[in-house]
Amino acid sequence: MHYTIIDIETTGKDKITEISILKHNGTNVIDEFTSLVNPEVLIPDYITALTGIDNYMVANAPVFADIADKVIELTEGCIFVAHNVNFDYNIIRNEFKTLGIDFNRRKLCTIRLSRKLLPGHHSYSLGKLCKALDINIQDRHRAKGDADATVILFEMLLAQDNAEAIFNSFLKKSSKEATLPPHLPSKVFNQIPNAAGIYYFKNKKGKIIYVGKAKDLKKRVLGHFYNKSNKELNLCRETADIDFELSGSETIALLMEDAAIKHHFPLYNQAAKRPPKNYAIFSYIDRQGIMHLAYNQLKSSPNPIQIFHGIRECRNYLENLCKTYELCPKYCHLQEGVSQCSHYAIHNCHGICRQEEAVSAYNLRVQKAIHQVKNESENLIIEQPGRHPEENAFILIQNGTYKGYGFVEKEEQIVHPEDLEPFLIPQKDSIDIQRVLRPLISKLS
Repeated sequence: MHYTIIDIETTGKDKITEISILKHNGTNVIDEFTSLVNPEVLIPDYITALTGIDNYMVANAPVFADIADKVIELTEGCIFVAHNVNFDYNIIRNEFKTLGIDFNRRKLCTIRLSRKLLPGHHSYSLGKLCKALDINIQDRHRAKGDADATVILFEMLLAQDNAEAIFNSFLKKSSKEATLPPHLPSKVFNQIPNAAGIYYFKNKKGKIIYVGKAKDLKKRVLGHFYNKSNKELNLCRETADIDFELSGSETIALLMEDAAIKHHFPLYNQAAKRPPKNYAIFSYIDRQGIMHLAYNQLKSSPNPIQIFHGIRECRNYLENLCKTYELCPKYCHLQEGVSQCSHYAIHNCHGICRQEEAVSAYNLRVQKAIHQVKNESENLIIEQPGRHPEENAFILIQNGTYKGYGFVEKEEQIVHPEDLEPFLIPQKDSIDIQRVLRPLISKLS
Protein backbone atom coordinates (compact mmCIF):
# COMPACT_ATOMS: atom_id res chain seq x y z
CA MET A 1 0.00 0.00 0.00
CA HIS A 2 1.31 3.42 -0.95
CA TYR A 3 0.55 6.77 0.64
CA THR A 4 1.11 10.40 -0.32
CA ILE A 5 1.72 12.67 2.67
CA ILE A 6 0.65 16.12 1.54
CA ASP A 7 0.77 19.63 2.92
CA ILE A 8 -0.30 22.87 1.27
CA GLU A 9 -0.10 26.55 2.08
CA THR A 10 -2.93 28.79 0.90
CA THR A 11 -4.03 32.39 0.59
CA GLY A 12 -6.21 31.81 3.63
CA LYS A 13 -9.15 30.88 1.45
CA ASP A 14 -9.20 28.42 -1.44
CA LYS A 15 -6.07 29.12 -3.52
CA ILE A 16 -2.80 27.23 -3.10
CA THR A 17 0.50 29.10 -2.71
CA GLU A 18 2.72 26.07 -2.05
CA ILE A 19 2.38 22.29 -2.18
CA SER A 20 4.54 19.40 -1.01
CA ILE A 21 3.81 15.73 -1.81
CA LEU A 22 5.90 12.94 -0.26
CA LYS A 23 5.15 9.47 -1.64
CA HIS A 24 5.56 6.74 0.97
CA ASN A 25 5.56 2.96 0.56
CA GLY A 26 4.78 2.20 4.20
CA THR A 27 8.47 2.06 5.10
CA ASN A 28 10.06 5.20 3.71
CA VAL A 29 9.63 8.06 1.25
CA ILE A 30 10.19 6.91 -2.34
CA ASP A 31 9.36 10.06 -4.31
CA GLU A 32 8.59 13.71 -3.65
CA PHE A 33 7.49 16.94 -5.23
CA THR A 34 7.48 20.46 -3.78
CA SER A 35 6.64 23.70 -5.53
CA LEU A 36 5.47 27.22 -4.94
CA VAL A 37 2.21 27.90 -6.76
CA ASN A 38 1.00 31.17 -8.25
CA PRO A 39 -2.53 31.54 -6.79
CA GLU A 40 -3.39 34.24 -9.38
CA VAL A 41 -4.76 36.37 -6.53
CA LEU A 42 -3.00 38.60 -4.00
CA ILE A 43 -1.68 36.96 -0.84
CA PRO A 44 -2.93 38.79 2.29
CA ASP A 45 -0.31 40.33 4.57
CA TYR A 46 -1.31 38.16 7.54
CA ILE A 47 -0.68 35.02 5.47
CA THR A 48 2.74 36.33 4.43
CA ALA A 49 3.50 37.00 8.11
CA LEU A 50 2.57 33.41 8.95
CA THR A 51 4.21 31.52 6.07
CA GLY A 52 6.82 33.93 4.73
CA ILE A 53 5.35 33.47 1.23
CA ASP A 54 4.70 36.82 -0.47
CA ASN A 55 3.40 37.93 -3.84
CA TYR A 56 6.94 38.44 -5.22
CA MET A 57 7.91 34.83 -4.43
CA VAL A 58 5.01 33.32 -6.38
CA ALA A 59 5.00 35.80 -9.27
CA ASN A 60 6.98 33.45 -11.56
CA ALA A 61 5.83 30.19 -9.97
CA PRO A 62 3.64 27.77 -11.97
CA VAL A 63 -0.12 28.06 -11.66
CA PHE A 64 -1.94 24.96 -10.44
CA ALA A 65 -2.89 23.93 -13.98
CA ASP A 66 0.83 23.62 -14.78
CA ILE A 67 1.47 21.10 -11.98
CA ALA A 68 -1.88 19.28 -12.10
CA ASP A 69 -0.49 16.34 -14.09
CA LYS A 70 2.35 15.89 -11.57
CA VAL A 71 -0.12 15.88 -8.66
CA ILE A 72 -2.26 13.27 -10.42
CA GLU A 73 0.78 11.13 -11.28
CA LEU A 74 2.14 11.10 -7.71
CA THR A 75 -1.20 10.48 -5.98
CA GLU A 76 -2.63 7.93 -8.44
CA GLY A 77 -3.42 4.70 -6.59
CA CYS A 78 -2.22 6.16 -3.29
CA ILE A 79 -3.99 7.03 -0.07
CA PHE A 80 -4.11 10.79 0.49
CA VAL A 81 -2.66 11.53 3.96
CA ALA A 82 -2.56 14.92 5.70
CA HIS A 83 -2.83 16.52 9.11
CA ASN A 84 -6.50 17.65 9.00
CA VAL A 85 -6.92 15.85 5.69
CA ASN A 86 -10.27 17.35 4.73
CA PHE A 87 -8.76 20.83 4.49
CA ASP A 88 -5.90 19.93 2.13
CA TYR A 89 -7.97 17.39 0.18
CA ASN A 90 -10.89 19.74 -0.47
CA ILE A 91 -8.66 22.66 -1.50
CA ILE A 92 -6.82 20.45 -3.99
CA ARG A 93 -10.04 18.85 -5.21
CA ASN A 94 -11.56 22.30 -5.83
CA GLU A 95 -8.47 23.34 -7.80
CA PHE A 96 -8.96 20.29 -10.02
CA LYS A 97 -12.67 21.05 -10.32
CA THR A 98 -11.88 24.45 -11.88
CA LEU A 99 -9.88 22.51 -14.51
CA GLY A 100 -12.82 20.19 -15.18
CA ILE A 101 -11.10 17.22 -13.52
CA ASP A 102 -12.78 15.03 -10.89
CA PHE A 103 -10.11 14.28 -8.27
CA ASN A 104 -10.98 11.38 -5.95
CA ARG A 105 -8.62 9.64 -3.52
CA ARG A 106 -9.03 7.55 -0.36
CA LYS A 107 -8.09 9.62 2.71
CA LEU A 108 -6.44 9.27 6.09
CA CYS A 109 -6.18 12.05 8.68
CA THR A 110 -3.14 12.03 10.96
CA ILE A 111 -5.02 14.05 13.57
CA ARG A 112 -7.73 11.42 13.86
CA LEU A 113 -5.21 8.57 13.68
CA SER A 114 -3.15 10.24 16.43
CA ARG A 115 -6.18 10.60 18.67
CA LYS A 116 -6.80 6.87 18.30
CA LEU A 117 -3.26 5.50 18.35
CA LEU A 118 -1.56 8.13 20.54
CA PRO A 119 -4.27 9.11 23.05
CA GLY A 120 -3.90 11.49 25.97
CA HIS A 121 -2.23 14.52 24.38
CA HIS A 122 -3.48 17.97 25.34
CA SER A 123 -3.47 19.17 21.73
CA TYR A 124 -3.31 17.42 18.36
CA SER A 125 -2.36 20.44 16.28
CA LEU A 126 0.76 19.64 14.25
CA GLY A 127 3.03 22.06 16.12
CA LYS A 128 2.03 21.04 19.65
CA LEU A 129 1.83 17.33 18.90
CA CYS A 130 5.28 17.32 17.29
CA LYS A 131 6.68 19.18 20.29
CA ALA A 132 5.18 16.60 22.65
CA LEU A 133 6.63 13.76 20.55
CA ASP A 134 10.05 15.43 20.08
CA ILE A 135 9.57 15.73 16.32
CA ASN A 136 11.64 18.63 15.01
CA ILE A 137 9.82 20.80 12.46
CA GLN A 138 12.03 22.85 10.17
CA ASP A 139 10.32 25.65 8.25
CA ARG A 140 7.03 25.56 10.19
CA HIS A 141 4.09 26.76 8.07
CA ARG A 142 5.93 25.94 4.86
CA ALA A 143 4.63 23.00 2.86
CA LYS A 144 7.84 20.94 2.80
CA GLY A 145 8.66 21.52 6.47
CA ASP A 146 5.19 20.55 7.66
CA ALA A 147 5.03 17.59 5.25
CA ASP A 148 8.40 16.27 6.50
CA ALA A 149 7.17 16.46 10.10
CA THR A 150 3.90 14.74 9.13
CA VAL A 151 5.93 11.89 7.55
CA ILE A 152 7.77 11.30 10.85
CA LEU A 153 4.45 11.37 12.73
CA PHE A 154 2.90 9.04 10.15
CA GLU A 155 5.74 6.52 10.54
CA MET A 156 5.26 6.62 14.33
CA LEU A 157 1.58 5.86 13.81
CA LEU A 158 2.40 2.96 11.48
CA ALA A 159 4.69 1.51 14.16
CA GLN A 160 1.98 1.31 16.85
CA ASP A 161 0.88 -2.20 17.88
CA ASN A 162 -2.69 -2.00 16.59
CA ALA A 163 -1.94 0.32 13.66
CA GLU A 164 -2.99 -2.09 10.90
CA ALA A 165 -6.45 -2.68 12.37
CA ILE A 166 -7.02 1.04 13.02
CA PHE A 167 -5.80 2.04 9.54
CA ASN A 168 -8.06 -0.54 7.91
CA SER A 169 -11.08 0.53 9.95
CA PHE A 170 -10.50 4.17 8.98
CA LEU A 171 -10.26 3.22 5.30
CA LYS A 172 -13.54 1.30 5.18
CA LYS A 173 -16.16 2.99 3.02
CA SER A 174 -18.64 2.82 5.89
CA SER A 175 -16.23 4.60 8.22
CA LYS A 176 -16.96 8.24 9.08
CA GLU A 177 -13.39 8.83 10.29
CA ALA A 178 -12.30 10.60 7.10
CA THR A 179 -15.45 12.71 7.19
CA LEU A 180 -15.60 13.86 10.82
CA PRO A 181 -13.87 17.12 11.84
CA PRO A 182 -10.26 16.43 12.87
CA HIS A 183 -10.70 17.48 16.51
CA LEU A 184 -14.07 15.75 17.06
CA PRO A 185 -13.86 12.37 18.84
CA SER A 186 -15.90 9.73 16.99
CA LYS A 187 -17.60 8.70 20.25
CA VAL A 188 -19.13 12.21 20.49
CA PHE A 189 -20.65 11.88 17.01
CA ASN A 190 -21.79 8.29 17.62
CA GLN A 191 -23.88 9.28 20.64
CA ILE A 192 -25.97 11.77 18.63
CA PRO A 193 -29.44 10.23 18.11
CA ASN A 194 -31.61 10.06 14.97
CA ALA A 195 -34.26 12.25 16.59
CA ALA A 196 -35.61 15.81 16.47
CA GLY A 197 -33.83 18.52 18.42
CA ILE A 198 -31.12 21.15 18.38
CA TYR A 199 -27.35 20.72 18.34
CA TYR A 200 -24.42 22.85 19.49
CA PHE A 201 -21.03 22.86 17.76
CA LYS A 202 -18.30 23.82 20.27
CA ASN A 203 -14.65 24.73 19.80
CA LYS A 204 -11.67 23.47 21.83
CA LYS A 205 -12.45 25.97 24.61
CA GLY A 206 -16.04 24.73 24.90
CA LYS A 207 -17.47 27.90 23.36
CA ILE A 208 -20.61 27.41 21.27
CA ILE A 209 -19.80 28.44 17.68
CA TYR A 210 -22.93 27.17 15.90
CA VAL A 211 -26.50 26.17 16.77
CA GLY A 212 -28.75 24.21 14.42
CA LYS A 213 -32.01 22.27 14.47
CA ALA A 214 -33.13 19.09 12.75
CA LYS A 215 -35.81 16.43 12.48
CA ASP A 216 -32.93 13.93 12.48
CA LEU A 217 -29.98 15.24 14.50
CA LYS A 218 -27.36 12.70 13.39
CA LYS A 219 -28.24 13.01 9.70
CA ARG A 220 -28.18 16.83 9.83
CA VAL A 221 -24.90 17.02 11.73
CA LEU A 222 -23.28 14.62 9.26
CA GLY A 223 -24.50 16.89 6.45
CA HIS A 224 -22.23 19.66 7.76
CA PHE A 225 -19.21 17.40 7.34
CA TYR A 226 -20.03 16.60 3.71
CA ASN A 227 -20.63 20.26 2.81
CA LYS A 228 -17.53 21.67 1.12
CA SER A 229 -18.32 25.41 1.27
CA ASN A 230 -15.66 27.60 2.90
CA LYS A 231 -17.96 28.43 5.80
CA GLU A 232 -18.66 24.77 6.55
CA LEU A 233 -14.99 23.78 6.20
CA ASN A 234 -13.99 26.52 8.66
CA LEU A 235 -16.79 25.52 11.05
CA CYS A 236 -15.76 21.85 10.97
CA ARG A 237 -12.10 22.73 11.42
CA GLU A 238 -12.93 24.51 14.70
CA THR A 239 -15.41 21.93 16.02
CA ALA A 240 -14.09 19.84 18.91
CA ASP A 241 -17.35 18.85 20.61
CA ILE A 242 -21.07 18.58 19.84
CA ASP A 243 -23.88 18.77 22.37
CA PHE A 244 -27.59 18.35 21.70
CA GLU A 245 -31.07 18.68 23.20
CA LEU A 246 -34.08 16.65 22.11
CA SER A 247 -37.27 18.50 21.17
CA GLY A 248 -39.78 15.82 20.15
CA SER A 249 -40.82 17.79 17.05
CA GLU A 250 -39.34 20.01 14.39
CA THR A 251 -41.57 22.94 15.44
CA ILE A 252 -40.28 22.98 19.01
CA ALA A 253 -36.77 22.48 17.63
CA LEU A 254 -37.24 25.72 15.65
CA LEU A 255 -38.33 27.53 18.82
CA MET A 256 -35.40 26.10 20.81
CA GLU A 257 -32.95 27.01 18.04
CA ASP A 258 -34.18 30.61 17.90
CA ALA A 259 -33.85 31.02 21.67
CA ALA A 260 -30.37 29.42 21.73
CA ILE A 261 -29.05 31.62 18.92
CA LYS A 262 -30.35 34.78 20.60
CA HIS A 263 -28.79 33.68 23.91
CA HIS A 264 -25.35 32.56 22.70
CA PHE A 265 -24.86 34.64 19.50
CA PRO A 266 -22.68 31.90 17.91
CA LEU A 267 -20.05 33.06 15.44
CA TYR A 268 -21.22 30.86 12.55
CA ASN A 269 -24.92 31.74 12.96
CA GLN A 270 -24.30 35.35 12.01
CA ALA A 271 -26.01 35.71 8.64
CA ALA A 272 -24.07 37.64 6.05
CA LYS A 273 -27.21 39.00 4.42
CA ARG A 274 -29.29 41.92 5.66
CA PRO A 275 -32.13 41.06 8.02
CA PRO A 276 -35.52 40.89 6.24
CA LYS A 277 -37.79 43.92 6.42
CA ASN A 278 -40.87 43.52 8.59
CA TYR A 279 -44.31 44.54 7.35
CA ALA A 280 -47.61 45.08 9.11
CA ILE A 281 -51.34 45.37 8.45
CA PHE A 282 -53.04 48.40 9.98
CA SER A 283 -56.38 50.23 9.62
CA TYR A 284 -57.53 53.83 9.26
CA ILE A 285 -60.71 55.75 8.36
CA ASP A 286 -60.78 58.11 5.37
CA ARG A 287 -62.73 61.39 4.97
CA GLN A 288 -65.78 59.46 3.72
CA GLY A 289 -65.82 57.44 6.93
CA ILE A 290 -64.75 54.21 5.15
CA MET A 291 -62.46 51.91 7.10
CA HIS A 292 -59.35 50.85 5.19
CA LEU A 293 -57.09 47.90 5.74
CA ALA A 294 -53.57 48.66 4.49
CA TYR A 295 -50.02 47.33 4.74
CA ASN A 296 -46.60 48.93 4.87
CA GLN A 297 -43.20 48.46 6.41
CA LEU A 298 -43.55 47.99 10.16
CA LYS A 299 -41.79 51.26 10.99
CA SER A 300 -44.35 53.15 8.86
CA SER A 301 -47.45 51.30 10.13
CA PRO A 302 -49.40 53.06 12.91
CA ASN A 303 -50.91 50.70 15.50
CA PRO A 304 -50.18 47.46 13.60
CA ILE A 305 -52.84 44.77 13.76
CA GLN A 306 -50.59 41.94 12.59
CA ILE A 307 -46.86 41.81 11.81
CA PHE A 308 -45.11 39.80 9.08
CA HIS A 309 -41.48 39.10 8.18
CA GLY A 310 -41.94 39.67 4.43
CA ILE A 311 -44.14 41.58 2.03
CA ARG A 312 -45.42 38.49 0.20
CA GLU A 313 -46.66 36.83 3.39
CA CYS A 314 -48.25 40.12 4.47
CA ARG A 315 -50.06 40.65 1.16
CA ASN A 316 -51.25 37.03 0.95
CA TYR A 317 -52.70 37.27 4.45
CA LEU A 318 -54.52 40.50 3.53
CA GLU A 319 -55.89 38.92 0.34
CA ASN A 320 -57.33 36.04 2.38
CA LEU A 321 -58.98 38.49 4.78
CA CYS A 322 -60.40 40.39 1.85
CA LYS A 323 -61.90 37.19 0.38
CA THR A 324 -63.18 35.80 3.68
CA TYR A 325 -65.01 38.98 4.76
CA GLU A 326 -65.99 40.06 1.24
CA LEU A 327 -64.11 43.33 1.47
CA CYS A 328 -63.10 45.66 -1.34
CA PRO A 329 -59.60 45.14 -2.83
CA LYS A 330 -59.39 48.90 -3.40
CA TYR A 331 -60.00 49.72 0.28
CA CYS A 332 -57.67 46.89 1.32
CA HIS A 333 -54.97 48.55 -0.81
CA LEU A 334 -54.56 45.47 -2.96
CA GLN A 335 -55.30 47.73 -5.92
CA GLU A 336 -54.03 51.30 -6.08
CA GLY A 337 -55.02 54.19 -8.35
CA VAL A 338 -58.40 52.76 -9.43
CA SER A 339 -61.84 54.27 -9.03
CA GLN A 340 -63.49 50.85 -8.75
CA CYS A 341 -61.98 47.48 -7.82
CA SER A 342 -61.28 44.91 -10.53
CA HIS A 343 -59.01 42.41 -8.76
CA TYR A 344 -57.88 39.35 -10.73
CA ALA A 345 -58.84 36.88 -7.96
CA ILE A 346 -61.21 38.70 -5.58
CA HIS A 347 -64.66 39.34 -7.06
CA ASN A 348 -67.00 39.40 -4.04
CA CYS A 349 -66.89 43.14 -3.24
CA HIS A 350 -70.41 44.34 -2.34
CA GLY A 351 -69.90 47.62 -4.18
CA ILE A 352 -68.57 50.05 -1.58
CA CYS A 353 -66.19 51.39 -4.26
CA ARG A 354 -69.20 52.04 -6.57
CA GLN A 355 -71.31 53.65 -3.86
CA GLU A 356 -73.62 50.59 -3.94
CA GLU A 357 -73.16 49.63 -0.28
CA ALA A 358 -73.70 51.57 2.92
CA VAL A 359 -70.50 52.65 4.65
CA SER A 360 -71.77 51.32 7.99
CA ALA A 361 -72.40 47.83 6.55
CA TYR A 362 -68.95 47.71 4.97
CA ASN A 363 -67.20 48.99 8.12
CA LEU A 364 -68.93 46.29 10.17
CA ARG A 365 -67.29 43.57 8.07
CA VAL A 366 -63.90 45.31 8.35
CA GLN A 367 -64.28 45.36 12.12
CA LYS A 368 -65.09 41.65 12.11
CA ALA A 369 -61.94 41.01 10.08
CA ILE A 370 -59.84 43.04 12.53
CA HIS A 371 -61.40 41.19 15.43
CA GLN A 372 -60.43 37.85 13.85
CA VAL A 373 -56.83 38.96 13.33
CA LYS A 374 -56.48 40.13 16.89
CA ASN A 375 -58.14 37.13 18.48
CA GLU A 376 -57.42 34.12 16.26
CA SER A 377 -54.41 33.16 18.40
CA GLU A 378 -55.20 34.99 21.62
CA ASN A 379 -55.15 31.94 23.91
CA LEU A 380 -53.90 28.70 22.47
CA ILE A 381 -52.22 25.50 23.60
CA ILE A 382 -50.60 23.71 20.67
CA GLU A 383 -49.89 20.05 21.34
CA GLN A 384 -46.72 18.47 19.95
CA PRO A 385 -45.07 15.03 20.20
CA GLY A 386 -42.86 14.52 23.25
CA ARG A 387 -39.23 13.49 23.36
CA HIS A 388 -40.20 9.90 24.19
CA PRO A 389 -43.43 7.84 23.95
CA GLU A 390 -44.52 8.58 27.54
CA GLU A 391 -44.35 12.36 27.08
CA ASN A 392 -46.29 15.16 25.34
CA ALA A 393 -45.01 18.59 24.42
CA PHE A 394 -46.92 21.86 24.20
CA ILE A 395 -46.57 25.45 22.99
CA LEU A 396 -48.39 28.10 25.01
CA ILE A 397 -49.85 31.34 23.61
CA GLN A 398 -51.64 33.76 25.93
CA ASN A 399 -53.31 37.02 24.88
CA GLY A 400 -51.76 36.55 21.43
CA THR A 401 -48.23 36.36 22.88
CA TYR A 402 -45.93 33.35 22.74
CA LYS A 403 -45.08 32.33 26.30
CA GLY A 404 -42.88 29.31 25.72
CA TYR A 405 -42.96 25.55 25.37
CA GLY A 406 -42.81 22.62 27.73
CA PHE A 407 -42.83 18.86 28.19
CA VAL A 408 -45.23 16.92 30.37
CA GLU A 409 -45.54 13.21 31.16
CA LYS A 410 -48.70 11.63 29.75
CA GLU A 411 -49.62 10.31 33.21
CA GLU A 412 -49.99 13.89 34.50
CA GLN A 413 -53.62 15.04 34.77
CA ILE A 414 -53.98 18.32 32.89
CA VAL A 415 -57.49 19.78 33.21
CA HIS A 416 -56.96 23.54 33.00
CA PRO A 417 -54.32 25.63 31.13
CA GLU A 418 -52.98 26.69 34.53
CA ASP A 419 -51.99 23.06 35.17
CA LEU A 420 -49.27 23.44 32.51
CA GLU A 421 -47.45 26.29 34.28
CA PRO A 422 -45.08 24.04 36.32
CA PHE A 423 -43.91 22.44 33.06
CA LEU A 424 -43.57 25.62 31.02
CA ILE A 425 -40.11 26.69 29.85
CA PRO A 426 -40.66 30.47 29.52
CA GLN A 427 -39.44 32.13 26.32
CA LYS A 428 -39.53 35.58 24.72
CA ASP A 429 -41.84 36.41 21.84
CA SER A 430 -40.39 37.93 18.69
CA ILE A 431 -41.01 38.48 14.99
CA ASP A 432 -38.98 35.36 14.24
CA ILE A 433 -41.10 33.27 16.61
CA GLN A 434 -44.32 34.58 15.08
CA ARG A 435 -42.99 33.58 11.65
CA VAL A 436 -42.48 30.03 12.93
CA LEU A 437 -45.86 29.78 14.66
CA ARG A 438 -48.16 31.55 12.20
CA PRO A 439 -48.45 28.67 9.69
CA LEU A 440 -49.17 26.26 12.54
CA ILE A 441 -51.81 28.58 14.03
CA SER A 442 -53.44 29.07 10.62
CA LYS A 443 -53.90 25.30 10.26
CA LEU A 444 -55.62 25.17 13.66
CA SER A 445 -57.89 28.18 13.01
